[in-house]
Amino acid sequence: MNKDFRFVDSGWDSVLNEALQRNHARLRIVCPFIKRRTTERLLRLGKPDFFQVITRYNLRDFYDSISDTEALRLLIENGAQIRCVRNLHAKLYLFDEHRVIVTSANLTEAALLKNHEFGFVSEDSDILDYCLKYFNNLWGRVGPDITNERLSKTEEILSKSLVGGSRLSQIAGLGDEGVDAGISIPPLVLPPWQEDVIQSFVKFFGEGDKRSDRSRSVLDEVRRSGCHWACTYPKGKRPRQVKDGAVMFMGRLVKEPSDILIYGRAVAMSYQEVRDDASAADIKIRDWKEKWPHYIRMHHTEFLAGSLAAGVSLNKLMDELKSDAFASTQRNLKKGEGNTDPRKAYMQQAAVELSHQGIAWLNAKLESAFAEHGRLAPAVIDQLDWPEIEGVTQRGSKERDENE
Repeated sequence: MNKDFRFVDSGWDSVLNEALQRNHARLRIVCPFIKRRTTERLLRLGKPDFFQVITRYNLRDFYDSISDTEALRLLIENGAQIRCVRNLHAKLYLFDEHRVIVTSANLTEAALLKNHEFGFVSEDSDILDYCLKYFNNLWGRVGPDITNERLSKTEEILSKSLVGGSRLSQIAGLGDEGVDAGISIPPLVLPPWQEDVIQSFVKFFGEGDKRSDRSRSVLDEVRRSGCHWACTYPKGKRPRQVKDGAVMFMGRLVKEPSDILIYGRAVAMSYQEVRDDASAADIKIRDWKEKWPHYIRMHHTEFLAGSLAAGVSLNKLMDELKSDAFASTQRNLKKGEGNTDPRKAYMQQAAVELSHQGIAWLNAKLESAFAEHGRLAPAVIDQLDWPEIEGVTQRGSKERDENE
């Protein structure tokens, strides 16, 4: 095999770091999906003197957290010119005119550290020349450059859509705003879950002396709690610990036997005063929100079809993982002090933060439950009551109109 060419099927993080350390004065990248954490790691090794990036600009990608506007902003702040093309799937990394990486890996943590990715690294002059011609040809057919002003407008649109939840009618207008370079292929659709999750909670619904029957339908529970767009917290206890992008698992206290059954999950938005406090209209629909008025708004919600009995048992999670179930008990175990009993960790709490092991365990079990029992159809969730957001048309369903 040519000494200037080698195939790579693992260790992409090291491959990229090595190339950046040796050659990074002139850097050209073609990559559909770019995340901020990976971009930060790329820039730690120095800022290129010449920096061009071709990527996608599909608002649904940003909405689904497959790619980050923050990553693009960081690239611009570090001197990159960015142009965007529709239906991009190629991944190409050119370092000066000395080395090229062609790979299946995007600039995401999962691609570089976890996924099975395949490609090659080459310093062969003929291969480099061909790849450079490909890049320059594509660069010349797309434009103009993405600006911070455009990113700000996009982020405003996304923020309004995310605050409004996952309503089909709300996200229908989030389209591909990249330039048509004359190639038409079906868009790549990826799930929004679990690539870079750094925080996750189980949010409890119900009270210890008012546990639900397991036979209650998940739809009835969602309709009752309004958890298709917000998790509620008690008066005076604002949930400031929840960060943007945290995954919230919804659990209902049930009886016979007593347990908490996880029946859904969603992506969280961090709490903001006023915006995330119950309005008079909210309390009119659900009067108990007078005592539980603080919100963690959510989007990309998905729920099990059928009854609560199909949900995942929190008792089983604690039995199997013990102190490693929750973030607090795991920390205390490592310190050698404090409570390490998971059953004491969530007593009198509105929610409990999961450990990384807890996140992985619960996701795996919930995915199995989805496979067995199915999901509530988005069209069904779309017909529930939704919040009125300033500047966004969010008229509620018949159910909400009747309450008003």
